[in-house]
Amino acid sequence: MEGDTEFWTSHIEACRREGMAASVYARQHGLTLASLYYWRRKLTRAAVTGADGAANQFVALRVVDMAVGAATGTCTLVLRSGLRLELAALPSPVWLLALDQAHAGVR
Repeated sequence: MEGDTEFWTSHIEACRREGMAASVYARQHGLTLASLYYWRRKLTRAAVTGADGAANQFVALRVVDMAVGAATGTCTLVLRSGLRLELAALPSPVWLLALDQAHAGVR
């Protein structure tokens, strides 16, 4: 099952990166459109729910150094993977949730 997850995650992310219609991507890679949609839905649900199956309602954030952020006027987000994002201002909670969900599918 884990191999399937990795296989489909890579295809779903590649389809998203290439910006093409799912039907075109599926045809080019010899995949069924139904399977591509199924796995996209399944992996999206998995990213939104935790290990216990409960929906995540909060995005985990860690404040790096408030004094540095205040002095420079920037905001630093550190994702669970260690990826650091330097932003001019703190984005909306909706944007943060979308970032977390999108980044969860990349791992």
